[in-house]
Amino acid sequence: MEGLILRLSALDADAENALRVIGFFDQMITGPTDVDTLVRNAARLAECPAGVRVDGGLFVRADPSGRLSTAGKVPASAIRRKFAGGMTIWLERASDPLPLDAMVLERFAITAAALLDHSRVPAPELGDPALVELALSDSAGIAERSRALQLLGLAPTTPVFVLAVRSSTTSGFDEVVAALGGRPAGVRTADLGQQRAALVSWLFPDTEPHIRPPAGTIVGIAERTPAIEAPRAWRSARTAVRLGTAVQPVVRAAELGGFALLAERLTAADIATVADVTALDQLARGASGAETLDILIAVEATDSVRKAAAAVFRHHSTVAARLALAESVLGFRVDTPAGRARLQLALVLRRIRDTAGPT
Repeated sequence: MEGLILRLSALDADAENALRVIGFFDQMITGPTDVDTLVRNAARLAECPAGVRVDGGLFVRADPSGRLSTAGKVPASAIRRKFAGGMTIWLERASDPLPLDAMVLERFAITAAALLDHSRVPAPELGDPALVELALSDSAGIAERSRALQLLGLAPTTPVFVLAVRSSTTSGFDEVVAALGGRPAGVRTADLGQQRAALVSWLFPDTEPHIRPPAGTIVGIAERTPAIEAPRAWRSARTAVRLGTAVQPVVRAAELGGFALLAERLTAADIATVADVTALDQLARGASGAETLDILIAVEATDSVRKAAAAVFRHHSTVAARLALAESVLGFRVDTPAGRARLQLALVLRRIRDTAGPT
């Protein structure tokens, strides 16, 4: 497509070059494209920042390098055209307008209107979980995501938290949502794969959600982010929920550090080569294996046998005996700083392996 046009600054406003501009935009109408791509191509063609704004929340701007932004105002100095329906198209020239700028704006506007025409598509109802799925989807364009957010009652710049919840019961998720109490300005939810998602707009910008999930429920919480960037937050929340345990059922993505990279990059085949993980599997298959693993998780999360015993509701002498057995299989002590770090890594790798797959 870009081969259809030479540098716009070198073209005259004659009929031949005007047709070349028309053809440039017509290819985007007839071919598979979205508003993000349209704005990027318009900025590259015009050799200056370009944008589309629609009343109600949509704002897409790109610079000639293709970098997008989704919030801001139309510069007062921009060359602009306003159209029915609240749509504004603009170019941000640092110099006088070029001969073909008027044609570029006209065809830019026609193409944007065609891509944004939803008149033949019934609008989903407010609060529809499908809107939450669209708001969190990596595959949705900015225009589609902005529209979904608008229908959910959110502006693209609204600060939100995204939660991923994994629960053994439906009521577990409902309790998490209920536990958010009166602080959220709004909670929107959807079932997404093996987890359920909550998109939470928060009343108080200097506070964060504090949740105590019921037994059998793990919650991953992404950092606060503008609503338009919710897909990135959803990825972080999904990573966080994979690393939760019964002892630590709430995991904040911001606190994962390098463990997040391990969860995102390592495969089950990679982890299969780690002897410490194999030893944990052996312990899990033994008598009272699940309880032994719970004890090891508690030891890794605390700094003493007594605290670990309290976390799993066992007598400290029972926990000490189980640890001695576990250490004989693992081949290292778990009550030293190095041993606890090694145990933590092995447990994390095992959780990564066991939660790999479609989400």
